[in-house]
Amino acid sequence: MNGIKLHKHDLPKGLDFGPVVAVDTETMGLNPHRDRLCLVQLSSGDGTAHLVQIIPGSLGGAGGNCPNLKALLTNPGVTKLFHYGRFDIAALYNAFGVLTAPVICTKIASKLVRTYTDRHGLKDLCRDLVGVDISKQQQTSDWGATELSPEQLTYAASDVLHLHKIWDRLSSLLVRENRLEIAEAAFKFLPIRAKLDLLGYVEPDIFAH
Repeated sequence: MNGIKLHKHDLPKGLDFGPVVAVDTETMGLNPHRDRLCLVQLSSGDGTAHLVQIIPGSLGGAGGNCPNLKALLTNPGVTKLFHYGRFDIAALYNAFGVLTAPVICTKIASKLVRTYTDRHGLKDLCRDLVGVDISKQQQTSDWGATELSPEQLTYAASDVLHLHKIWDRLSSLLVRENRLEIAEAAFKFLPIRAKLDLLGYVEPDIFAH
């Protein structure tokens, strides 16, 4: 499929995603303790999406396998760009036993500077910031299937193909509104926020009264 490369179990060796790689995940549900990781999507922003399908039994016990993917997720020289990274980082940690860092999250950035709206979903950002209308029809499909459909692959790829352009727009807004420093501090804390979620500190939030 043009622009989409599907890999089984792990990334191939030698892939260079540059200094910033967009990352997303698909899971069996929204509980990272219960619902297994099925797919990891990555893009360097060049119009190509690399999709890594995690086959049941391929994680090889505690810590998992996928050495090339884990090396990328933990590489301090490569920033991982997410939309709602809080969930994805938790899902990746639960599956692989490694904490993804350093990270950027476009959802957090949007909430910091697009205070004129309550629409901060990826579909909204694609439409409002880069003029692209993406479909969310496959969002709740069976990502655990052995063979993923072309529609699923296209949907999964769309979740990472536009993140670099979205971040370019949002980072400019963060600078304009003098909120880049606080955004960077939030991004630095995000992996720990994901670990707190896995420890059960979702409700009550330890930052609440």
